[in-house]
Amino acid sequence: MNHVKRCTASLSLLALLGTATAAQADPTLYLGMNGGTMERLYADQVLPIFEKANHVKVVIVPGTSSDILAKVQASKDNPQMHVMFLDDGIMYRAISMGLCNKLDASPELADIPAKAKIKEEAVAVSLGVTGLAYNSRLFKEKGWSAPTSWMDLADPRFKDKVVFQSLASSTFGLHGFLMFNRIQGGTDADVEPGFKAWPNTVGPNVLEYIASSAKISEMVQTDEAALFPLTPTQVSALKLKGVPVEYAQPKEGAVVLNVAECAIAHNDQPELAQKLVAFLLSPEAQAPALEEGDQIPSNPKTPTTDKTRARVEAMAKYLQTAISVDWDQVNQQRPQWNARWSRTIER
Repeated sequence: MNHVKRCTASLSLLALLGTATAAQADPTLYLGMNGGTMERLYADQVLPIFEKANHVKVVIVPGTSSDILAKVQASKDNPQMHVMFLDDGIMYRAISMGLCNKLDASPELADIPAKAKIKEEAVAVSLGVTGLAYNSRLFKEKGWSAPTSWMDLADPRFKDKVVFQSLASSTFGLHGFLMFNRIQGGTDADVEPGFKAWPNTVGPNVLEYIASSAKISEMVQTDEAALFPLTPTQVSALKLKGVPVEYAQPKEGAVVLNVAECAIAHNDQPELAQKLVAFLLSPEAQAPALEEGDQIPSNPKTPTTDKTRARVEAMAKYLQTAISVDWDQVNQQRPQWNARWSRTIER
């Protein structure tokens, strides 16, 4: 081999070694979370800060909470994700399945209020509640006053104008049903009063039971939907798109609905996963999530602006009277409820 060829071969080998070293230096973490607007927000505004500081690539795996849980459960011994975001009720299920590692102590975790933590394994990234939302254009045209109670779902004015998310697939639908059940005298352990009363109260008003809230935008714009369970954050997102909706806080209280995160058990980057969990609790991460995506921060040190301050203050007020679901009790019985709901309500 002549001198030029030897040099070329050596440079090629060095290039290959450099590529391999770079690949080893820049691991990839996979984060399971909701797709759409939330995915774009984190990909564009939040995760690049962590990637740059830690020389790591974070890839979002989009899906609903149920989708993400199913994926992690299917590969629990060799998980393909490192961190996951789930609605708080589904996070309780994930913890009971042994799918989450205990949270490492960190300054960021220490800043989070106790009520935003779920056992030792998970913590809220953003705060929310499920209340009622309504078609403000239709309400104005009809001269209807804004809703004030969960029982407005049963008001004869709204016959064939209520859209309700399926109990089997939606936390919003479950929350709405559980609050109706409480008003009927039931508890999170006893839903017989709710199932018994529904067919003659709310049932006649329901135009359609939908699998998720994605369809609500279209149904509001066609004036098919007048009233439905939803969160203030979802309402804000719809209003930004020009959809005529407003949020209404029920007098009985809204229902706590936080988005929580955990580091997935048995993942192949446990230290980096815990580091990402801590970062996502920091004001540095939660400030752009609030400013650009109306994600109400769980860290009280997160700064607000003129644009976001009122929303944060409003959520704090909603949470003062919000109802917390007994998720351990609910998750134990939910499969039976889902089957009964499909058989007797959505039949």
